[in-house]
Amino acid sequence: MNSPSLTEPLPQRVAMFSVHSCPLAALGGRDTGGMNVYVRELGRHLAALGVAVDIYTRRQNPCMPVVTAYAPGARVIHLNAGPAMPYHKHRVWHHLPEFLARVQAFVAAEGLRYDVLHGHYWLSGWVGLQLSRRWRLPLVYMAHTLGHAKNAAARQPWEQEPLRRLLVERELVRQSHAVIAESPASLDHLKRHYGAEAGKVRLIPGGVDTALFCPGNRQQARRALGLPATAPLLLFVGRLQPLKGIDVLLRAAHLVCQQQPAAQVLVVGGGLDANDPHEVAERQRLQRLAQELRLTVHFVPAQPQATLVHYYTAADVFVMPSYYESFGMVVLEAMACGTPVVASDVGGLRSTVVHGETGLRVPAGDPAAFAQAILALLAAPARRQAMGQAARRRALSYAWSHIAAQTLTLYRHLMATLSAAHRATLPVTDRAS
Repeated sequence: MNSPSLTEPLPQRVAMFSVHSCPLAALGGRDTGGMNVYVRELGRHLAALGVAVDIYTRRQNPCMPVVTAYAPGARVIHLNAGPAMPYHKHRVWHHLPEFLARVQAFVAAEGLRYDVLHGHYWLSGWVGLQLSRRWRLPLVYMAHTLGHAKNAAARQPWEQEPLRRLLVERELVRQSHAVIAESPASLDHLKRHYGAEAGKVRLIPGGVDTALFCPGNRQQARRALGLPATAPLLLFVGRLQPLKGIDVLLRAAHLVCQQQPAAQVLVVGGGLDANDPHEVAERQRLQRLAQELRLTVHFVPAQPQATLVHYYTAADVFVMPSYYESFGMVVLEAMACGTPVVASDVGGLRSTVVHGETGLRVPAGDPAAFAQAILALLAAPARRQAMGQAARRRALSYAWSHIAAQTLTLYRHLMATLSAAHRATLPVTDRAS
């Protein structure tokens, strides 16, 4: 999209919706991950550009204040929608009318006026669509993940998304004023499987905090984490779900150890949802597999981003063996830290990881291919270092300031377009007023 012209208006206040998961929540739980980081950081950096940002989310703790200002000009608004406690995101659908009513009541009580609405994920998109119709405001929709693609890649029945989601997603793609795709793969999927109009979809990738995630001293990072100084370390960061393909990493590591016996695996994620039976079952399955393969695997609970920096820095290779990734923000974080990546050749990873330059891409679900790629990097320290440096350079182009600027350009374009369309419907005598 072209840069905004001087005649395109600047939004004063934007409403974002992240209903099922608070952008300030601890990362690594069942419903927390890259989307939380995206919403939080996009809000922060839009505010730095002079746009006031309100992010509406469901209250999951009765002690949580209604309004939390987390950056100058950016705040999160927690509203009741069902019990004020964590529950499965699929249940959130039944409480969306209550959430919608509470958003309207809050806006009325505060006397707020918005210029643009931005829904993240299909549940939030539904809320945004209702308000867009009532308030006659432009709606930007970002799916983050797509139900059709997730179902095609699901490894277990419980990973399947409900039909309702697919239907709502299709309606949102049709009715929203603009749809953001975070990768060329997502853009293609939106067109082929959801019938998205080419002119409506905008390609704006996820971002990364390049000041926080930056290259450091590997030995210092290993000492800080209590990790071995010389053993080859393979790192995974993410949820403990079959869709993430962690078992593929473990089987690949078994093959790696036949040539690099000292190699160890770090699996960082999970541990926040103690009552989640699926996560518990997946962790137990992976632990049994590691024992059968006689691997040294460190299972580490989900960590704050400031601590994740040390893990990315300590690793020799970051491995992302997912069967589906719409973008893969943890891959970008590893790249920003100067760590080369071996990733599945799927989804957004195809555009994030430049094969042979910032890392290597291999067929999803193929332990032998992953092992071959990992061994190739472990055997060539100079190549690994060069790839890490290239990864860092590429990550710099994904800085949140760039992503926020692109998003603001989209907002301004929509405001100008809808304003012109509205003025065109006025009588000729009123159009200059």
